Amino acid sequence: MKSKSGKITAAAAAVITALSFAVFFYGAAGFWDMGLLDRLNQRESATNKKIYIIGIDDKTLEQYGAVNTWSRHIPARLVETLNRDESTRPAVIGFDVIYSEKGDEEGDSHFARACREAGNVAAALSFSFKEMPERDERGKVAYNPYHVEYVIAPYDSLRDQVTVGYANTAVDRDGVVRQAMACIDYEGERVYSLSSQIYRMYQESRGEEAVFPPVYGRGNLYYFSYSGKPGGYNMVSMAEVLDGTVDPRLFKDAIVLVGACAVGMQDSYTPAVSHSSQMYGVEIHANIIDALLKGKTQLPVQPFFYGAGAAILCGVFFLLTRKMKIIPASVSTAVLILADIVFARFMYSRGILVPVALIPVVVALLYGERVIEGYLAEILRRRRVVNVFKQYVAPQIVEKISRDTDFELVLGGENRHIAVLFVDIRGFTTMSESLRPEEVVEILNEYLSLTTKSIFDNGGTLDKFVGDATMAVFNAPFALDDYIFKAVCTAWDMKAGADAIAEKFEKRFGKTVAFGIGVNCGDAVVGNIGCEFRMDYTAIGDTVNTAARLESNAKRGQILISQAVYEAVKDRVKVTPMGEIPLKGKSKGVFVYQVDEVRR
Repeated sequence: MKSKSGKITAAAAAVITALSFAVFFYGAAGFWDMGLLDRLNQRESATNKKIYIIGIDDKTLEQYGAVNTWSRHIPARLVETLNRDESTRPAVIGFDVIYSEKGDEEGDSHFARACREAGNVAAALSFSFKEMPERDERGKVAYNPYHVEYVIAPYDSLRDQVTVGYANTAVDRDGVVRQAMACIDYEGERVYSLSSQIYRMYQESRGEEAVFPPVYGRGNLYYFSYSGKPGGYNMVSMAEVLDGTVDPRLFKDAIVLVGACAVGMQDSYTPAVSHSSQMYGVEIHANIIDALLKGKTQLPVQPFFYGAGAAILCGVFFLLTRKMKIIPASVSTAVLILADIVFARFMYSRGILVPVALIPVVVALLYGERVIEGYLAEILRRRRVVNVFKQYVAPQIVEKISRDTDFELVLGGENRHIAVLFVDIRGFTTMSESLRPEEVVEILNEYLSLTTKSIFDNGGTLDKFVGDATMAVFNAPFALDDYIFKAVCTAWDMKAGADAIAEKFEKRFGKTVAFGIGVNCGDAVVGNIGCEFRMDYTAIGDTVNTAARLESNAKRGQILISQAVYEAVKDRVKVTPMGEIPLKGKSKGVFVYQVDEVRR
């Protein structure tokens, strides 16, 4: 059977998976991260050298005036100039200009005749869509979401002589152009876009089949990859073509697009390939045609399948990270985010547009939850440990435990080679009888603070206070380098500090005290010793008893060390042999030394 925590984790994973599915499904349906997808996928590349733009630019407007004042003789002359030599004529001439209103009859006839004789001209029309979609008798939106209110088409005599296509640009909610409309069904007739018509005409001129990309939605849409940024295609001024500055043979077998390339004509948009700049509509047509020729079109991923797959992935990620430590979880998160970016790029190259931000966002949130949960759990764990251990463990041990997640205290104790130090205040009992209680406490606290600081400074463990005495151990519960010498250094620091304190209290109270210190080393049993409701972390054994005996034999200001300690530190201390002292309960005493100097 599963444990309670396991069931809770499984239930949480199920909830995470369900919530993730909702996020991924609606996120994929709405493509909220299109800006990031543009930066990931839309990159400038080599443009098709067979696509030229003849721009109605500022120079052309300066020479011929505003477009709406032009006689149709001007575009007629352009068509005739480009098609003058049968061997160097363009494959297609596409006008991204709507010649809807009739002008002078002679100019209109001239333009229509020139297009008929050329046979390679496509011209634009434009649909005006209703702001509110039409609904049927049941209140449902009719099939086509692009509800045409009216059409702005070329004048009749021109329309009969050219291939027409609508020039409407599909602008996304964020004002960026990244999609194209392939066709629209209008009054029982399928009308293709200007880009589609030019692409088809160009393929037919080369004897190749026009393969149109799959579309989605009721608007017959598809995404396309830009090849050029603004100004990325070969562009010449219409005025320079008409005055002969540009040789028309340049456009041999090419696609020639004629359109507005002047700011004042208000035909510019924000392209997906460059959000910081504007691109003329005729350049967008050039990019769409280029994408059709190269097969660089995409469809959005199916939201349901993407949502289901991504949700399962995140559910598994949630379960796996429960069992991981922070570093592996961090690495897994980074790998998964990187894999998502690589996957999005791969799918884009295969013609499927996949959201790139949704999985990283959800994974980052799950990782953040994992980190916070782990952090809080660790805080609670350490707090429980500290609250238990601080009842019977020296302060520095508690601090170590709170920082060391791998530390395990051996509850039953362990045999360990240690150094033990005992220090006692000589003459304290007699002195305390003649002082006020608060003065006694002040003196005692000052001395005990000194002993504690000396122990901590040398890496020792404060075992306990016994009245005016202090016990310390070295190399337990944690391994300590050169611990025997550090025990001797601790004793020396206590002796040095005691001299300064003695001078201070001599001036204040006319009384002073000094330390007697004993240091021994050897094997001892260390660990938690006591009963269930009260335990002390301490050391017991002959080594400890000997250290206590040395301290009891030390005179004021004297540090006594055992033979074992002396052998370990003799090259770094100066001593005076004191002979053998008896030990209670033992027939043989211990030889001791007085420490006169410590060389660090």
